[in-house]
Amino acid sequence: MSAATGAAGGPRVLVTGASGFVGRHVVRELRAAGAVVSAVDRTEHPDVPTTLGDLRDAGVRERSVVPGLDAVVHLAAITSVLGSVEQPAETTDLNVVATAGLLELCRERGVGAFVLASTNAVVGDVGAGADGRGTITEALPLRPLTPYGATKAAGEMLLSGYAGAFGLRAPVVRLTNVYGPGMRAKDSFVPRLMRAAAEGRGVVVYGDGEQRRDLVHVHDAARALAQAALGWPSGPVIVGGARSYTVNEMVAAAREATGAPIPVDHQPARPGEMPAVVVDVSRARSLGYAPSTALAEGMATVWPDFRPAGLDGGDGSRVDGGAAAGAGGGARGDVA
Repeated sequence: MSAATGAAGGPRVLVTGASGFVGRHVVRELRAAGAVVSAVDRTEHPDVPTTLGDLRDAGVRERSVVPGLDAVVHLAAITSVLGSVEQPAETTDLNVVATAGLLELCRERGVGAFVLASTNAVVGDVGAGADGRGTITEALPLRPLTPYGATKAAGEMLLSGYAGAFGLRAPVVRLTNVYGPGMRAKDSFVPRLMRAAAEGRGVVVYGDGEQRRDLVHVHDAARALAQAALGWPSGPVIVGGARSYTVNEMVAAAREATGAPIPVDHQPARPGEMPAVVVDVSRARSLGYAPSTALAEGMATVWPDFRPAGLDGGDGSRVDGGAAAGAGGGARGDVA
């Protein structure tokens, strides 16, 4: 047995943030593919060896990146756009400084691949675009408009530098709005819809609800991240659901999944909101990615985490939440 293959004979992969929403699914996908997985997180993963701690601690990084690893999948990050505006220095420490530390350990210890979970927030506001729809592709220049987007863009540049100088295989997976089972701790628009249904309340939608957003189910996102770890080449790859949905369609899908009325309170549109965000997943498809979960099916997988023992019929009151921003806010608010 070589150090690089581990006891089970498969590639050895470290997943940072492995106990989080996306991380748990990535660990499952990697193990199903035969990888020997380890984790680093502030919470113990129930199924794989875990280095406990904060990646801003150099000692935690030292203990987690061990000789013999084949790849690192780096998910741990501050992903809140609002949080990054409120605490830009803390966001930079985790999203940039810790990432740089991990990359340097990979170089020193011969790790062959490093996958970064990134976001379409790195390209900022693409506007209407030539096609009138604001289509986001990997060819767009990096123009982030928030500290969150800027830190992810910086991480992408670090990977590019290590790929070019040291031969590290460094795929960057730019995720759109990830949703699916395991979202109870999240506050994006899909879990807000689920909480509204569970509590018999409604949601606020800013504007007419015809804003379009791309959503990717966590099963599809996790499969892409696992594929990236096991063989995708260096460079950015957009991973989305391959179809955009209006906010109104998201509400309708939540009503169908929950059986709850989920009243909508339309409020004036907020300035600067992109009316449509569409992503091009052609490059991901060329690498074998195939999103398989439609919105209605995906919403049904979220509801069991929120469904109460008995559901009230709804009292017409509302859970205040910005549908436009909560639905991801397009290039400003996609989450990695």
